[in-house]
Amino acid sequence: MLKRAFKTWFLWELLIGLSVTGRYFFKKKITIEYPEEKTPLSPRFRGLHALRRYESGEERCIACKLCEVVCPALAITIESEERDDGSRRTTRYDIDFTKCIYCGFCQEACPVDAIVETQEFEYATETRAELYYDKDMLLAVGDRYEKQIAANIAADARYS
Repeated sequence: MLKRAFKTWFLWELLIGLSVTGRYFFKKKITIEYPEEKTPLSPRFRGLHALRRYESGEERCIACKLCEVVCPALAITIESEERDDGSRRTTRYDIDFTKCIYCGFCQEACPVDAIVETQEFEYATETRAELYYDKDMLLAVGDRYEKQIAANIAADARYS
């Protein structure tokens, strides 16, 4: 009873809180100034999707549609046709990023590493329509970040 009264009248909890503040007040700050400083990202970070090409310039996607099937959010739409040489390639490859939950299943399902997720996460838009990426836009993202994508796949290869 006396102990409780002492803690109440002398604001014991407030003093404990101020002591914690005092301990950290003079320590080195760990705040990141975000736009200027960026924290390192894991090679497994899942951001903006990209379609990759082979070194010859041909797109990697073989239109197996595994990514479309495995997508839990139904964000991927693929249409394909057969070429003269008998191989299949996509005529349409769309991803609706308003639906995408960035689970990475599409990347895991792809047998030829055609669809990957980059470390790009700063792609805010003003309209929802800009978050609907078609095949050309995804290939452009893949071309832009190919070095980063290849480095991330190589860094992650020993864990696969």
